[in-house]
Parts: sequence; structure tokens; C-alpha cells
Amino acid sequence: MAHLIGHISNKITNAMNTASNKSQAKVSGVFARIGFQAATDEEALGFAECDDLDYDYRQGMRMDGVQTDDTGGEPDRGGMVEGDSHYQRDGAGPRGSQANTGTCEELGAQDKQKITAWEAGWNVTNAIQGMFVLGLPYAILHGGYLGLFLIIFAAVVCCYTGKILIACLYEENEVGERVRVRDSYVDIANACCAPRFPALGGHVVNVAQIIELVMTCILYVVVSGNLMYNSFPSLPISQKAWSVIATAALVPCAFLKSLKSVSKFSLLCSLAHFVINVLVLAYCLSRAHDWAWEKVKFYIDVKKFPISIGIIVFSYTSQIFLPSLEGNMQKPSEFHCMMEWTHIAACVLKGLFALVAYLTWADATKEVITDNLPGGIRAWVNIFLVAKALLSYPLPFFAAVEVLEKSLFQDEGRALFPNCYGSGGQLKSWGLGLRIALVIFTLLMAIFVPHFALLMGLTGSLTGAGLCFLLPSLFHLRLLWRKLLWHQVFFDVSIFVIGGVCSISGFIHSIEGLIEAFKYNIHD
Repeated sequence: MAHLIGHISNKITNAMNTASNKSQAKVSGVFARIGFQAATDEEALGFAECDDLDYDYRQGMRMDGVQTDDTGGEPDRGGMVEGDSHYQRDGAGPRGSQANTGTCEELGAQDKQKITAWEAGWNVTNAIQGMFVLGLPYAILHGGYLGLFLIIFAAVVCCYTGKILIACLYEENEVGERVRVRDSYVDIANACCAPRFPALGGHVVNVAQIIELVMTCILYVVVSGNLMYNSFPSLPISQKAWSVIATAALVPCAFLKSLKSVSKFSLLCSLAHFVINVLVLAYCLSRAHDWAWEKVKFYIDVKKFPISIGIIVFSYTSQIFLPSLEGNMQKPSEFHCMMEWTHIAACVLKGLFALVAYLTWADATKEVITDNLPGGIRAWVNIFLVAKALLSYPLPFFAAVEVLEKSLFQDEGRALFPNCYGSGGQLKSWGLGLRIALVIFTLLMAIFVPHFALLMGLTGSLTGAGLCFLLPSLFHLRLLWRKLLWHQVFFDVSIFVIGGVCSISGFIHSIEGLIEAFKYNIHD
């Protein structure tokens, strides 16, 4: 009887944890289903902290699974080896085990909580076709036809690395079946560094996440100041002053406890941005008779083109949330097909948008293409874009705060600093101060380096290339090299080498440009 009561108690605890996790996911930005579908920011940033949330959840379920009952009996491990923590998202039991059984109604309810391939495709589309495509015409300015080729090349490579990253989540069991034994980018990174440095890979991925999230916040402040300054040039307000005004509106983000209220505006922002893209293309097509085809050449600006590479790569970054997305699909076997049609669509639309916009303004193309529009249209379009940027800012900010808090303040006694939350869950004053300091840091960066293309190129070269090119190919070779065909090894090595060269080159040139810009702003 005691064993039965303990078993029932564990079941109830697991169910409560499952419900709590799903509720937290919807509220705090994991957006595994509805929340992320409505997200509009370019990196689908609600998924960025999913690695930490998933890890905490799985570890909690693991502890529930290994607890002994009141009689002191040994728990049923379902054939798991000691230390195995690979559990399904619903917390029912280990992947590949027979413990995850239930009635047809229960399994059907679980399946309904997952997303279809079309919904997953919408998520990926939001990630790779967002606000930052406005910088692609500027990349064509410094690369000509080679810039167009890179838009296609980046789509092919990012699609391929997304697939091999998901392949790293699986291993074959004793009977040759593919079993999902990992759940996140961090899990893959840690598996590659085990057993000598079992946590090193996860730290590297988390650092890359934080850099990309914070840089995205900075980009939103920069683009807000840039758009407002160019929309109202007659007003005696500088771009830096507009950035300060925009940041003042963002200070309340430091008090956020969830993204539930913010996410309500996400779908509206997405539709508004789609309308803006259509308006820009319509205006460009209306001037088709003046298109400067002779300006598009096979040449590159040696100094600025590496920055363009980072811009293009940054516009495709989505790998960080793909493991979570694939794990929430009703039919994971459709993931490859979904990746192909979403990246083909992104490639076609980005290429057309960049080429048409560049043909319209040629050498006068600016870092943010809407700045080239006539005054009246530009003001309205830019106001909508600023509203979208300000509403998108809380997503990367909240994700960065989540990763920082869990890594440095809440790591089960291993954190470097004391917990920034009280026993009742309330945020401590110094924890709030750290959040405000992060908002101020994004403002200072936007003030001293108010260059959208430089910052976007730096982020793409540093974290974009690393997360989309270098790490997936390296992990694929490390975990599955025994089963790879020669052409797969060739592709992985080629992508790693090309990605490394582009990343280093773009990083160096972006840093040089940022140093020059910083010196100019200090002098100014």
C-alpha cells in the first residue's frame, strides 16, 4: 500500500510539474506553441532562454523519477543507466523507454499540445524574415551580385546546419532505432565536451546567447534613434537624443516578471511589418523605369563587404531555438521538409527585397532602407517600425535576464552571486538595479556606436556565424563522425572553414569600424 501511495504521489507531482512548466513556458517566453508563433522579433528570442528552462525542468523530473518510496524500495528506472537525465518534454519518463504509456485520450491530448509543420514553419519564418532584413540592401551596396549569391548561400548553409544540429539530438539504440536523447543546444554542446569538460560547451553556448541577445537589444535602440532622427530632421533633436527618449520608454522592461502582456502585441507587429515591406516594394516597383541595373556589378568593397557578410548571416540566425521547436512538433519527421521550404521562401523574398531596393536607390542606399523613402511616407513607415522595435525589445531583454539570472544567480548553489530573488519570489532591490543597469548599458552602446550596419555585422560575424555555421558542423563531426558519409564530412569541414574565415574577417573589419566610430563620437 505504501508503495502504491508513493507511486500515485509521484504521478501527481509529475503532472503538477508538467502543468507548471507548460504555464511558465507560455508566460515567460518559451513560446513552444502559441506564444512563439505570435513572436515577431527576428531571432525568435523567446526561445533563447529555453535551453535553461528545459534543463531545469528535465532535472526536476529526473529528481522526481529517482526518489525512493516510503518503504525504502528502489525506484523503477525503466532500464536507464545511472546519471541518465534525458527525459521527454511532458515529463512522463525517459525517451525510448516503455514507461511513457497511457490511454489514447491522454496521448491524443499530449499530441494536441504540439505544433504542426506549418506552425513550425511560421515560427522559423518569423525568426529569419523580420525587421533586420531592412539592412540587406546595404549589403548589396558593398557586394553587388556577390552579395546576392551570399544571400542564397547563407540560406542553403543555415538550412543544412539546422538539419545536422537536430541530428545531433538523436542516437541509435540497441535495435537501430533513432532515439532523441538530448533536448537543447546546450545539451549537444555539453555532450561534445564530455567527459573531460562536461559543462564547457554549455557555457560557450550560453555566452553566445547572451551576446546575441544583448546586441539585439542594442540594435533595437539604435534603429529607433536612427528612424526617428531621419523621420523628423527639422526637429532640433539629435539621433542620440532620440535614443535616450526611446530608452526612457524601455525602462519599465526592468520590472517585467513575464512577457504575457507584451506578447499580445506580437502578432499585430508582425502584420504591421509585413505591410511595411509591401509598401517599400510597391514604391520601388513604381520607380522600375529608373532602376540602375548598371550599378549592380561583380565587385566587392574589400573593407566593408566582410561586414555585409555578417549582416546577411545575422538575418538567418534561428539555430538556437530549433531543438525546442523540433521537440514540440507533432511529426518531427517533417522537420527537414519544413526547413527547406521556409529557407527557400526566405532566400527568394530577401533576395528580391534587397535587389529591388538597391536598384531603386543605387549608391544612395542607406543602412536602414526606409531612410531612403520620401519624407511623408518615410515618417509614417518609420513610426510603425519604431513601435515594432520598442515592442520587440522586451523579448531579447527578458531572455538575456533569464539566462544571466539562471547562470550567475540561481545555479543550485553553484552560482557566482547570491540569488536576486527573495524567499517569496520577489525581486530584490539590487536585482532590479542590475536589470536597470542592463537597459542603461544598451543605451550607452547605442549612443557611442549609433551604426546599425556595423553592430549588425559584428553580431552576425561573432555569434551568428558561430551558432549557425561553426558549432553545428563541429558538433556533427564530433558526435556522429563514425556514421557520416564522405560527402557529409566534406560539407561539414567546408562549412566550418568557410564560416571561420568569414567570421574572423567580418569580426576584424567590424571592430575596426566600431573603433573608428567610437573615436569619432568621443571627439564629436
